[in-house]
Amino acid sequence: MNSWFPLWLSLRVAGLATLFASVIGIAVAYVLAKGRFRFRGLIEAIVTLPIVLPPTVLGFYLLTLLGVNSPVGKSWERLFGAPLVFTQTAAVIAASVSALPYVVRTARAAIESVDARLEAAARVAGLSEWQVARVVTFPVASRGLGAGIALGFARALGDFGATVMVAGNIPNRTQTLPIAVYDSVQAGDLDAARVGSLVLGAIAVVVLLIVTQVSGRKS
Repeated sequence: MNSWFPLWLSLRVAGLATLFASVIGIAVAYVLAKGRFRFRGLIEAIVTLPIVLPPTVLGFYLLTLLGVNSPVGKSWERLFGAPLVFTQTAAVIAASVSALPYVVRTARAAIESVDARLEAAARVAGLSEWQVARVVTFPVASRGLGAGIALGFARALGDFGATVMVAGNIPNRTQTLPIAVYDSVQAGDLDAARVGSLVLGAIAVVVLLIVTQVSGRKS
């Protein structure tokens, strides 16, 4: 790790991934918490897969989905004139997929914990389902939603297996901090690996402290 580029790239990738995972994840969590439909269990299982799959297997699936010979990869190359894989965009996608289940599971638990009587009172007052969610459900569940977003950020920041499969290990282009740490160990540069590991560990501790403080407060 010869520069701080991997750290800045990791923060940028994790930030964008957290944004996408939060928007999609909270929407999916709301549907799973409030919806009653046939394939709800299947959707929940698919969303949870990134937690239980080995990261390299998840990365292989993403590589198959986004590669140059896939419909998505071909469409991307036609639109932008360059492949999607082995780019920073691919790193964001991989980190988003890895972070998504943490956002969904935490957000769903927070939404399900909202007192149904509050939502019912809002409906009696004439609010639509979207207005009930915006005015009652999401504000009351905000602490849990925040905790899920923080966990998603931590997971996106530390992603290795899926990211290296679809974004590669290109110095000063797609080399995130976890990949740089691995690279340093392989090269025998243990000092650089130690610095990178300490930085990642410090960020993870800060995020977990925030999650603990937010989750532990009473509404």
